[in-house]
Amino acid sequence: MQVPDTLIDEAARRFALLSDPTRLRILSVLLERGSLTVTELAGALGMAPPNVSQHLARLRSGGMVTRRRDGRSLHYSVTDPSLQSLCELMCTSLQERTERLLAARARAVG
Repeated sequence: MQVPDTLIDEAARRFALLSDPTRLRILSVLLERGSLTVTELAGALGMAPPNVSQHLARLRSGGMVTRRRDGRSLHYSVTDPSLQSLCELMCTSLQERTERLLAARARAVG
């Protein structure tokens, strides 16, 4: 399958957004808990709200999260349905790799 350069460029931009551990933690919490405010996210992550807000702005500009107003609060949620499966695929792959490495180390030692 030939992938057009424009799609490769867009994929690179999206992976760049996902390359930050803080943004991955934010997405993980949102995927797990659903819609949250900046304050709720900051509390869940043990971070300062302004820092969380900056990362949310980047994720929002990249089309990965959306926000809705509820009175005076803004609630953020994941808008890109592919992120759930992408995160599950990556986490499963990392867990399997860790298990293989641990098994190989156990065989080498014992």
